[in-house]
Amino acid sequence: MGKYLLLKHYRGAPAAVNDVPMEKWAPEEISAHIQYMNDFAARLEKSGEFVDGQALAPEGTFVRYDGEGRPPVTDGPFAETKDLIAGWMIIDVDSYERALELAGELSAAPGAGGKPIHEWLEVRPFLHMPPTVTE
Repeated sequence: MGKYLLLKHYRGAPAAVNDVPMEKWAPEEISAHIQYMNDFAARLEKSGEFVDGQALAPEGTFVRYDGEGRPPVTDGPFAETKDLIAGWMIIDVDSYERALELAGELSAAPGAGGKPIHEWLEVRPFLHMPPTVTE
């Protein structure tokens, strides 16, 4: 089995089919979207494929170590993840093809007007260390 990260983006991915920002959704549309996500995760828990998932708040801070006694730098040259990543789900599945299948299904979560978003999700495998070779 392999673990994959399914990333939901605020920005940075190609536009979704139902490309209405969540802040413009009606409260019942947000509730339906969250329910879909919860139902999806519950189904994957039953099949043993769900590891974890979280939605992320849009606010955040960039921080890095800049030497002993120096204040952290809080702004960098790259886009901040708060502007890009809306949330994530970790799955543990039998194949890359299964990861793609589940990402496609998750992409159909309802959005504005109760219609599927058909958003683009990023599928990233976890990096595995190569096996240790002993002689």
